[in-house]
Amino acid sequence: MSPRHKSGRLCSGLVAFLLCQTFWVLGAPREQSVSTSRQFVVYGPDVRVRGAICELAEGAKRGLLALLAQRDSWVTPILINAHYPQANLPEAPRTALTLGQTGFGLKLQLDLTIDPIVGRPEVRRELLRALLVEMMYRESTGIAAGTACSSPPDWLTEGVLAKAMNLDAGLSQILSLPVDGRTLVPLEKFLRQKPELLDAPGLSLYRAYSCALVELLARPPDGPGHLARFILDLATASNNPMAGLRRHFPGLFESDAMAEKTWENQVARFSKQQPYQLLGSAATERILDEHLRLKISTGPSGKTFELAEFPTFLKEPSARRVLAELSRDFSALALRANPIYQPVILEYGKIAAALSRGKTKGIARRLDQLTASRKAIAAQVRGIDDYLNWFEATGLRDQSGVFTEYLKTAESAGNPPPMRRDRISVYLNALETQLQE
Repeated sequence: MSPRHKSGRLCSGLVAFLLCQTFWVLGAPREQSVSTSRQFVVYGPDVRVRGAICELAEGAKRGLLALLAQRDSWVTPILINAHYPQANLPEAPRTALTLGQTGFGLKLQLDLTIDPIVGRPEVRRELLRALLVEMMYRESTGIAAGTACSSPPDWLTEGVLAKAMNLDAGLSQILSLPVDGRTLVPLEKFLRQKPELLDAPGLSLYRAYSCALVELLARPPDGPGHLARFILDLATASNNPMAGLRRHFPGLFESDAMAEKTWENQVARFSKQQPYQLLGSAATERILDEHLRLKISTGPSGKTFELAEFPTFLKEPSARRVLAELSRDFSALALRANPIYQPVILEYGKIAAALSRGKTKGIARRLDQLTASRKAIAAQVRGIDDYLNWFEATGLRDQSGVFTEYLKTAESAGNPPPMRRDRISVYLNALETQLQE
């Protein structure tokens, strides 16, 4: 072999050796998992952990999209680096969301330390924060590389997390004490609170206030769209949180006095919620009658009107705001009311929303139809109650014996006879088991 060939083989071997050493130093390519929507790319050593994080991330996204009534139209992927605790970095934060602008666009990376200290709510909170940041900068273009990105308000993250995890019932009970004691935190003060400076009871109260505020902003029919627009504009929002709320929700926070009044009413309403307990027909009728009586400001004092008197009170300046709140109240009542009343309540909500926009065509006829429907429902409910009372009063105290044979057959089917232990039966049972496998 010529010296040139030996030198070429030596160089090739040296290059291969250096490449092997490089891969040995840098390690093998990192293992990754991609979520079903392909927005979340999870890096980590354990496939089970990566799969669990993907599932948790997709669940957080579904909850957010359902709250905002939006379709999944993500633009920027979210990189999640899941790792175990490192002995050489004992002071490293358990969760860290890195936001930055590179030459290729927005970069979102979430570092998660997998240990018993970090629970699912904390991981879900950081995932929601990353999703909100992606929404905030989705429409932003032309941002210079190296520009620091802002985070969503803490109350927004906490409130969305509580709504997505269905924590309304527990958090509403927390607010009952400040409501009864009339020690509510003013809205402007609440918006400027820092949850990292609060103790455990204060943090629970902060989360309850956050859930109440997000529920107020996301109330249908127009709330989800306004809240989604509010999130999209957070990247360019000012440092005044009240200014952003007034811009996107003028019907709720038009003035300081109106904002605080709306806030007090919402917290009081939220503290009395029982979302997992349906109302009976009598309670539904009582609350429905209360909602249909509106208190409208007429000059220095207020006056109570029936909803059917809309031609009289609609000219008052405060009427449209009261009607907009009434529409949201009907939407909330429909979730707790007796199911037989749900179509009626939803129709009342649509009428209140139309009146709040100044539309009165056909409203009187629709109200008359709803009055007739309520009378028919009340008669049907009374008939059901009368039948149940008659059935209980005239019920047979002894069994008639008509269904005796049926009951015996059902009981024998539920308690099969013991298996036979002879050789043929054992062989047939074993054969059946093998065929089933």
